[in-house]
Amino acid sequence: MEEDKNMTFISHLEELRKRLIKIAIVVLILGIGLWFFQGWIMENLFLSMKEPDFITFQLMCQFFGICVKEIPLQMQSMTMTGQFSYALMMSILGGVVLAFPFIFYQIWAFIQPGLKKNEKTISKGIVLYVSLLFFLGISFGYFIVAPLCVQFFGSYQISDQLQNIFTITSYMSMILSTIFYSGLLFLLPVLAYLFTKLGVLNAEFLRKYRKHAIIGILILSAVITPPDLISQIIVGIPIAILYETSIFVSARVEKKLKIEQQRNA
Repeated sequence: MEEDKNMTFISHLEELRKRLIKIAIVVLILGIGLWFFQGWIMENLFLSMKEPDFITFQLMCQFFGICVKEIPLQMQSMTMTGQFSYALMMSILGGVVLAFPFIFYQIWAFIQPGLKKNEKTISKGIVLYVSLLFFLGISFGYFIVAPLCVQFFGSYQISDQLQNIFTITSYMSMILSTIFYSGLLFLLPVLAYLFTKLGVLNAEFLRKYRKHAIIGILILSAVITPPDLISQIIVGIPIAILYETSIFVSARVEKKLKIEQQRNA
């Protein structure tokens, strides 16, 4: 009996290993593909954020009257492997982002056999929903949060005698981390769904601490954006909507669970 359990445990580890290998292969293939376009990606997707004609700055000027004239920002690489390292990191992280639906599917396919039948039914389409939310968050980070950070920190000067000459390391670290974490932040409704299913969270708890959450959202907005009211509102409103969506999702899950319990009673 103990031998069977050990074999079962080993078979689970073997399945996990196979899925991790599949993930690594897909990320590697996508990363290699991105590597051949590293120059275009760097110039048109990332370095373009420091130009006044970047789409976010154009829309801010048109709708909010906040026009960016010029960002006095220069770039340099101060280490021998600086540009190569970030081209490599950019390719790998880009591969992870593009492969996210496949990565989540592999993780979910590994977890799913351990779920109950009703949990499998309710969680249909979760790969699609999670992927859509993640890419929505990535877009939010790329078009909203990252450009605002570049504009503020690139323009901020204590003295006219000091120039903003940033290294590629600090510039790309801020942009890539901001974009990637924004993608993860948009998974908040999914976490609310899963934690409610597990009985760890409920809609009443989220409603009770709504005021605390609003304060947290304002602090988070202040941390990840320039310290001006318009930027904080632009970032804070979507996060607040995500929190309210999480309450709605949690309430729906609780309602379905109560109906199932009444049927089974």
